[in-house]
Amino acid sequence: MRTCGRFFTVLTLALLWGCGGTDEVPSLESKAETYFTLDSTTVGVSTIASGLEVPWEITWGPDGWIWMSEQKGIVSKLNPRTGEMIEMLKLQDVYLRTTPGLLGMDIHPDQQNVPYIFLLYNTREGEEGERITLNLVRYTVGPDTLSEAEQLLEIPGGKGHNGSRLKISPGGKVMVATGEAGNEENAQDIRSLGGKILRLNVDGTVPEDNPFPGSPVWAWGFRNQQGLTYGDRGLLYTSEHGVATDDEINVIKEGRNYGWPDVEGFCDRADEQAFCADSSITEPLKAWTPTIAPAGIDYYGSANIPEWQHSLILSTLKDATLHVLPLSGEGTAIEGDRLYLEKVFGRLRDVTVSPSGDVYVATSNRDWKEQENFPMPKDDRILRLFKISEDEKIEGIKSLEEMVSDSLASFSENLSEGALIYQKHCASCHMPAGGGIHGTFPPLKGSSAVTGDKEALIRTVLTGKVEPAAEDDREYAESMPAFDFLSDSEIARILTYIRTELGNDVSEITPGEVEEVRNRLPEDEQ
Repeated sequence: MRTCGRFFTVLTLALLWGCGGTDEVPSLESKAETYFTLDSTTVGVSTIASGLEVPWEITWGPDGWIWMSEQKGIVSKLNPRTGEMIEMLKLQDVYLRTTPGLLGMDIHPDQQNVPYIFLLYNTREGEEGERITLNLVRYTVGPDTLSEAEQLLEIPGGKGHNGSRLKISPGGKVMVATGEAGNEENAQDIRSLGGKILRLNVDGTVPEDNPFPGSPVWAWGFRNQQGLTYGDRGLLYTSEHGVATDDEINVIKEGRNYGWPDVEGFCDRADEQAFCADSSITEPLKAWTPTIAPAGIDYYGSANIPEWQHSLILSTLKDATLHVLPLSGEGTAIEGDRLYLEKVFGRLRDVTVSPSGDVYVATSNRDWKEQENFPMPKDDRILRLFKISEDEKIEGIKSLEEMVSDSLASFSENLSEGALIYQKHCASCHMPAGGGIHGTFPPLKGSSAVTGDKEALIRTVLTGKVEPAAEDDREYAESMPAFDFLSDSEIARILTYIRTELGNDVSEITPGEVEEVRNRLPEDEQ
């Protein structure tokens, strides 16, 4: 499809500068490749590493290097001044799929007395490989290697919704953010380790002051947590994926319920309000609808970039944007949402802040289905965002805004409204050209569910309940996000686009037809 191809062509144009046309290793002192401006600060952007394969976690190590987990099972450390990279560990038993793999990682800050690093990764066992687990494993840190693996915990895993992140608390405890592994019941089941915040001692034992004796569970009721960080007030923050609505940022409190699957976002629906009243639900600091797929977060406490001081910095996947979220003085409220790098580098997986106040961002463009001209040959990469001082020159360098504005304007002008809405809500799963991801998200091109009965298709989009599958769709899930929050007109435009483009050629769907189906739905499905 011509217009879908343009979606990634635009990203390609925006990404070309990052390759720089050279294999020279950038350094912290190197000239910015592009820049953007804040109120009084100019922020430069440069690439310090490229050719990576889905760097899932990046964190600032005690040696002044960036430590990194790649989803395929490699732990490395990167010298941010020279670009030198040292591989420290290559796991042999990682179960790698679209979302499972080597995921969260953190290094104990007191390496002299507690020389450990902690990893979270999936394995698959059984005669048919049906048993998927998420393993919390501790390694001893050597000069350039990791050794003496010790498994501390086995957590339910799945083909999706594994989470997961790790963070060493200010008190030296191991905090683990998990997903419910595709089983919603795990999140509210205190006996399950899925959909939880877990708290352990560094040897894997359960702290005596945990809320449930003998249990590592610290908080529960989560769907798929993707970010975990501490602020300067000692508060623990998480980012979490919703379905089609209500991605969340939460501040974690001991022994509290965060609602999933009975509550999405705030307690703002009648059915949610009753559950919230009975279960003492803790509501999020912020929720996004439509979803942005929030990923890694870090706290920015530096005065180096004053406009960002005392904020959470959030990377996003679907939104492909860096969000800066200013916090209230006590850190208990989010007071804004500022967007940067918007759809320039593709999916952004994680972020870390150096002691000097530089921000490093990891892209995540090789974990999804490849498209024409995307990802770029040098993806994935790690970007450095840094303050450009007044005596540094930026003449001859194009700003990010200049680089992409013309291409984005042209892109939008050449897409129909239905195509634009599709790109916003559907393309991250079903792909811009409608090809889907085999075994995970069904193709829309040539699908009988798309080209067949209009009413069944509209019901599916409104309720998320897939109608009895045709033979060619039976390998896929029988549910999807409900998009009933979209207007009748928006749903009609999306479905018309899907039915008349993407290789399909059947009749359009009108807003009136969507309204008629919506009005006939039972009250509990509206």
